[in-house]
Amino acid sequence: MDDRTAPPEDDSVCASSCASPLRRRLWLALGYAAVGLGIAGTVLPLLPTTPFLLLAAGAFARSSPALRDRLYRDPRFGPLLRDWQAEGAIPRKAKAAALIGMGMSWTIVALTASRPLVPVLAGTCMAAVAVYIVTRPSPSRPEPQGAAPDAVAADGGNVSALRNEA
Repeated sequence: MDDRTAPPEDDSVCASSCASPLRRRLWLALGYAAVGLGIAGTVLPLLPTTPFLLLAAGAFARSSPALRDRLYRDPRFGPLLRDWQAEGAIPRKAKAAALIGMGMSWTIVALTASRPLVPVLAGTCMAAVAVYIVTRPSPSRPEPQGAAPDAVAADGGNVSALRNEA
């Protein structure tokens, strides 16, 4: 396996920031909330998915490396996280979905806004986000079609250990 299949090594971060049980619970709560928002973002056009999943991965790194590894192994969200971590890349399908969702959202705002300034402001923000999304690279090596989702974690689930396999 290559380095893009493994999350960053954050065990030292967890050891220092998880010193108190209260802190660990707060990081866990933030992680779960971010996962929930990320899942909601898969169906709600104005809510992004990837930023919340990145936040969840960071929160889980500080509270539960096992949950972080599980997030990176997830067949739906893991590839997005690994592509972003390795290259700052967004897959073409995700770019298209984001742009279509923003376009539909702006259309709804434009048709329902009571003041003309609202669609202009919303459109300006969405255009800036669209430019950012379009300018991100696509993954250099796309995931193979039909690959088993657990093929990434052939060692029994410890995604962090994959860093040393290359």
